[in-house]
Amino acid sequence: MKSDGASKLKSVLAGGGFAVTAECGPPRGANAEIIHRKGEWLKSCVDAVNVTDNQTAVVRMSSLAACLHLLELGIEPVMQMVTRDRNRIALQSDIIGAYSLGIRNMLCLSGDHQSLGSQPEASNVFDIDSVNLVHAVRVMRDEGKDMSGFALNGAPEMFIGAAENPFADPLSYRVVRLAKKIAAGVDFIQTQCVYDLPRFREWMRMAREEGLTEKVYILAGITPLKSAKMAQFMATKVAGMDVPEAVIKRMAGVTGPKAVEEGLKIAIETIAELRAIPGVRGIHIMAIEAEERVPDLVKAAGLMPRPMK
Repeated sequence: MKSDGASKLKSVLAGGGFAVTAECGPPRGANAEIIHRKGEWLKSCVDAVNVTDNQTAVVRMSSLAACLHLLELGIEPVMQMVTRDRNRIALQSDIIGAYSLGIRNMLCLSGDHQSLGSQPEASNVFDIDSVNLVHAVRVMRDEGKDMSGFALNGAPEMFIGAAENPFADPLSYRVVRLAKKIAAGVDFIQTQCVYDLPRFREWMRMAREEGLTEKVYILAGITPLKSAKMAQFMATKVAGMDVPEAVIKRMAGVTGPKAVEEGLKIAIETIAELRAIPGVRGIHIMAIEAEERVPDLVKAAGLMPRPMK
């Protein structure tokens, strides 16, 4: 299926709906069946599906190719694009090509440093950063020009997203950084996973006071925990992650399948709290190779039916 219209995710958000997106990680190989299987799990429970771009700096099927597989299933993709692996020429070329193939949403990221991935000897690029990428896409879309000022024969009318982490320090700078991305032209934000609700509420309060929540759609990140070990790992080994001790202790109180159930309960409770925060316009679920659990989570959170019209 090729999308001929505008972004449906944009329509949901602009219409006042509470959007649900989920992440889909492409395989470390050319087996398209994996994308098809994940797509079938997500198809009827979200409004759009993010496809990661060599996440954690590990070589996988390209985001562009995986997005096309999802389009064939009737799923609206959000193509993630990192500046780590391409210079500005390749980035702009891929944006134009993606739009020509029916992709209407993209998420602009810098990407995990290659030293953290499976091929740390790889050369990085970082010709531009994620904020500059947002600006470039905005100019391509709104002014019909590439970064050299050349008038494009057909503008890529992308719905432009970026990521933000309310849990990195200092907190005050996180709002400044959000404002920079909005000034660059971002339309929607997907945040780091939320476990520390008081911190997230404070970040949202600061964003509201600056008038930022009136300028951008904010989707809060959700990752269901599977075990106490996972919670501990995310708290101590994943940069920028904030998992409170109370959450870790709660997960440590259960084992095996009950731990998975407890992680889902925490996620459901968190979603309920997020829906009550002014300015939160949706959630973004990052299940981390557990996409099959997303339908149950969305249903239990009272967010069906999906996709919204």
